[in-house]
Amino acid sequence: MLKKLFAVGILGAAIAFSGCETTPSASTTIETANLVQLQNRTWIATHIGNTEIKTAPTGHNIPSLQFDAATKRVSGADGCNRIMGSYEAGRDTLVLGPMAGTRMACLDSHNVSQQFNEALTKVANYQVFGKTLKLLDRHGNLLIQFTSPVLR
Repeated sequence: MLKKLFAVGILGAAIAFSGCETTPSASTTIETANLVQLQNRTWIATHIGNTEIKTAPTGHNIPSLQFDAATKRVSGADGCNRIMGSYEAGRDTLVLGPMAGTRMACLDSHNVSQQFNEALTKVANYQVFGKTLKLLDRHGNLLIQFTSPVLR
């Protein structure tokens, strides 16, 4: 009788403890999906604000970014120089740390590199949908729009 009571007690405890396991919330699932789409791929800038960026496919240092999930580092180019820094990303928030870069002399008649770097200092949020990434300021205004040749 004591063995049966002990077995029922163990079974009841196991059921009670397994009921306490948490399942991921919808918010956590969305955050994970957004981060998977944001990180570990190359994003090529297509617009700064509402102005389209025209670059030759064979151009050097085309404005682009890559977000490395393992190191929480961002790297890329601003249209002239290579840039790099740190980042923190959440469900739709994105904070870029101070950016460092090379100092090459470039012919940039449209000031793309300057506009790109100024926009990066204002980034507070992001939206990612398939092949499109939008970096937004704290008011939701578009700062830079990117495309990725890879769809995940």
